[in-house]
Amino acid sequence: MKIDINNILKNSVIENNITISGWVRTKRCSTNICFIVINDGSTINNLQCVVDLKCINNNIIDQINTGTSVELKGNLVKSLGNVQNVELKVCEISILGQAIDFPIQPKNHSYEFLRDIAHLRFRTNTFNAVFRIRSHISFAIHEFFQKRNFIYLHTPIITNTDAEGAGELFTVTSLDITKQKNIDFNDDFFGNKTSLTVSGQLEAETGIFGLGKVYTFGPTFRAENSNTTRHLAEFWMVEPEMAFYNLHDDIKLAEEFLKYIISSTLEICKNEIEFLDNKYQKEKNTSLKEKLNNVINNDFQKVTYTEAVEILKSSPENTTGKFKFKITDWGVDLQSEHEKYLTDIYFKKPVVVTDYPEEIKAFYMRMNDDNKTVAAMDILFPGIGEIIGGSQREERLDRILNVMKKRNMNIESINWYIDTRRFGSVIHSGFGLGLDRLVQFITGMDNIRDVIPFPRYPKHCEF
Repeated sequence: MKIDINNILKNSVIENNITISGWVRTKRCSTNICFIVINDGSTINNLQCVVDLKCINNNIIDQINTGTSVELKGNLVKSLGNVQNVELKVCEISILGQAIDFPIQPKNHSYEFLRDIAHLRFRTNTFNAVFRIRSHISFAIHEFFQKRNFIYLHTPIITNTDAEGAGELFTVTSLDITKQKNIDFNDDFFGNKTSLTVSGQLEAETGIFGLGKVYTFGPTFRAENSNTTRHLAEFWMVEPEMAFYNLHDDIKLAEEFLKYIISSTLEICKNEIEFLDNKYQKEKNTSLKEKLNNVINNDFQKVTYTEAVEILKSSPENTTGKFKFKITDWGVDLQSEHEKYLTDIYFKKPVVVTDYPEEIKAFYMRMNDDNKTVAAMDILFPGIGEIIGGSQREERLDRILNVMKKRNMNIESINWYIDTRRFGSVIHSGFGLGLDRLVQFITGMDNIRDVIPFPRYPKHCEF
């Protein structure tokens, strides 16, 4: 009977005549005995297999290297070591696929090196853990919203709308634009200019005027020429939208959401978190699990943009010139260094910043009574910065039209969106979570390119 390593290690049952398949992580041989450590992908943990060289042909052993796939038959016996409870005493070996000069050897490799061979890095312990955690986080996201009666809505990947208004779009076309100067998109596949989506929010908003509460979960794309450790050109977004929710309701849901995902991951991915925590403590001299529990066990700090600016203006980092972007006037956009000061130094926990200046936020955010700020919120996490951005949406037809005209937006192109304000408009809110940044925070990885299987960023698009 063929069983997987996860069940073997979890049950630790002594059993005869079993078959196990997997990839060799390490091989260590002496005169009479050989220890082969294998992994079959069912768990982050490996199984030690003991080969008596008197019983197995040495020619087969010589062909086994790191990365080789094998099928082993033998008996599960109590392990003499303290790493695991059982080990496989091998009676028969079959080589399924050799690995000659496999580039990932049992030694420390830099993340930069492994990023260049992303198709192979799944076989390392670190990325085994990271992508198991990413998988569970994705499941927990669906679980959270489904338990709360949200409808999962599939929004377009190809769109003719720039939801954020930043213009950082990837054009999608069937035309040979390399040979044309004045492009007529009427001749294009869709008959107009289209791009990869930067957000599914606008389409999701239409869904709530009938479904009440919806969420989207899919890839988004931004042609932002940024090479930081927090940015990707292709990344995954979770965007819930809720009818009859005000900004306070929006913040409450977002905080519950983040705490739920982190708590669930700590519970379900114990082995993976334990492994990454050991690495984290060696590299950072602090605990990954303590960082995660700090989020779960504390109420998020609420502060308005105006209050945040006053804190930043009087901070030592600002007055001594340590900030690269000095805070001088009200109305400037907060940079990552400002966000990290608020979370890491001043409050030492997650922070919710609300009521931003209207000029630095998207057109769809609801104008506050002061007529200069909008009902927006950003949730900032220690070490990461912004992890969620959201707002109460502007439900008043005259107000949203005025903002669009003020910004010289093409109202006709999103007339379908304005219809939601014409026909039975209601107070509503929503937010967007960058999945990759959340995975980065939970796993403790320094670079966002190491938490997505195949990263896309400026000058890099392989696979």
